[in-house]
Amino acid sequence: MNLPFKIDLKDKVAVVTGGGGILCGTFSKALAACGAKVAILDLRKENADKVANEIKAEGGIAIGVDCNVLDKDSMEKARNTIAQEFGTCDILLNGAGGNHPKGTTTKDYLFKEDLTEKVEGVTTFFDLDQKGIEFVFNLNFIGTLIPTQVFAKDMIDKKDAVVINVSSMNAFTPLTRIPAYSGAKAAVSNFTQWLAVHMSKVGIRVNAIAPGFFLTDQNRGLLINADGSYSERSKKILSQTPMDRFGDPEDLLGTLLWLVDAKASGFVNGTVIPVDGGFSAYSGV
Repeated sequence: MNLPFKIDLKDKVAVVTGGGGILCGTFSKALAACGAKVAILDLRKENADKVANEIKAEGGIAIGVDCNVLDKDSMEKARNTIAQEFGTCDILLNGAGGNHPKGTTTKDYLFKEDLTEKVEGVTTFFDLDQKGIEFVFNLNFIGTLIPTQVFAKDMIDKKDAVVINVSSMNAFTPLTRIPAYSGAKAAVSNFTQWLAVHMSKVGIRVNAIAPGFFLTDQNRGLLINADGSYSERSKKILSQTPMDRFGDPEDLLGTLLWLVDAKASGFVNGTVIPVDGGFSAYSGV
């Protein structure tokens, strides 16, 4: 892994939820490369173990832990496992999240004929499934709140304790078709600011990274055609991204390491940093 710079995280314990995914797996590897003992938490143990094994193969220290960020008992069990193996948490990275088709419309805009002429495969705002909306909101927002409740207790008054949440550039400007995900990430950004104030007297800094468009396992099918070409949605995204490309996971590492390192960002608290190639700054004109 090519780090933009290294910080000293020796003897620090980092907990990364959603750590079996592409972005948070990259975060986990970067923290380990800086000396942290990294607990990779994921609903799928095999995904967590895969990242942990890759870290250990490079000489780092890591374990994979299965857990459900929506189940407090599951998170407490994970906390106990990590405490026995590594000690208590110093760095919490809340990366679990995602979208669901049942919280997604199939068209950018609603037209009157969508209501009078039902077409198979078309999902309007009025067709959105309540359970699907709840799943997306809970996974992103509640799935950030519960791990913080569980792990932040151990972080109180620890030197250089920090929480990093993963928001999204669509928390700044909502994307078409995905009201549940956009709303949930906006809630994560707001919660980041609230929590930063709430924890300010007990020595825990709280910030968030808001990634733009990165190719991951979750969105690859929407952005890349079967023949490897860009989908129409990809072309639309790139037309609104001044830097004319998707992000590479390693593009996020400079921001992550800066926010984790108290020497570099010790007075940075309650921020949400977009890393999106200019997407959230571009008006389209």
